[in-house]
Amino acid sequence: MSNTKLVKLDNDYRIPERDADKTPILEARHLGIDFGGLTAVDDFNMAIGRTEIAGLIGPNGAGKTTVFNLLTKVYQPTRGTILLDKKDTAGMSTEQVNRAGIARTFQNIRLFDKLTVEENVKVGLHNATSYTMMDGILRTPRYWKQEKIARERAMELLSIFDMEWMADKRAGSLPYGAQRRLEIVRALGTNPSLLLLDEPAAGMNPSETAELMENISKIRDTFGIAIMLIEHDMSLVMNICEGIAVLNYGRIIAKGTPEEIQSNPAVIEAYLGKQKEDA
Repeated sequence: MSNTKLVKLDNDYRIPERDADKTPILEARHLGIDFGGLTAVDDFNMAIGRTEIAGLIGPNGAGKTTVFNLLTKVYQPTRGTILLDKKDTAGMSTEQVNRAGIARTFQNIRLFDKLTVEENVKVGLHNATSYTMMDGILRTPRYWKQEKIARERAMELLSIFDMEWMADKRAGSLPYGAQRRLEIVRALGTNPSLLLLDEPAAGMNPSETAELMENISKIRDTFGIAIMLIEHDMSLVMNICEGIAVLNYGRIIAKGTPEEIQSNPAVIEAYLGKQKEDA
C-alpha cells in the first residue's frame, strides 16, 4: 500500500508531499454537467500533483467515466473550471486538450485492429510529426527522416512493456492483455503530462494485473508524469494510488490516502449499498 504523505495546499487540495512545491498539473474546480434535467456530475473538486498516481473510484454508474470525458472535452462542462498546467481549458476541443498534455485510454479498447502494433503507436505520435501531407505523398527526405524518428520512438515506447517483438503483428490479433498495454503505449506517444487510464486492469488475470501495477509505477518514474486511473480492482488501487477520490451519484463523498479511504464510513456505505442492490 502506498505510504506517500499528502499535504494540504492553500486552496484545501491535497497532493503528494514531493509535488507540493509545484503547482498541480490538473485542477478541477466545482466541475459539473447536466444532461437534460439530470445532473451527472456535480461540484467535482480535485487537484493532481505533477508526479502523482491518483485514483477515482466508486460504484458502477457513479459518474467516473463522465469525469474523464469532461477532463478530455468529450463533454463540455455545464459549469466549473478545469486548469491544466495552470491554463484554463474552457473552449478547448478534445484534440486541443490532448496537445496540451492529457492522454487517455478507454473502458472498451479502441485500437486500429487492422494496423500493426507499430502503426498504432505511430498514430499516437502525431503530435510530434512535422512533415506535411505533400511530403508524405512525394516521400520527400523530410518524410523519411520523420518516419525513422517515429519508428525509433515507437520501439522505445513498446520496450516499456517488452513489446518490441510484436511491432509487425496486427493489433487485432494480440491477446487481450497485450491490447490493453498497447493502448497505454499509444497514449504515451502523445507525450502527455497527465495520463488518464479508464479501468486498465479490466479483463486481466492476477498476474497481468500485478505486472500492470509495476508498469504504471515505471511509466510515472520514467516519464515524470501524473497518472489518474479509474479502477474496480481495489487491490490495484490501494497498492498503487497515492491520493484517491470516491465518487457516488456524481459527487465526491471522500478524498484521501488509501488508508483513509478504506476506513471512511461513507465509502463503506456506498459500496455495501451497491452490493445490497446487486444481491
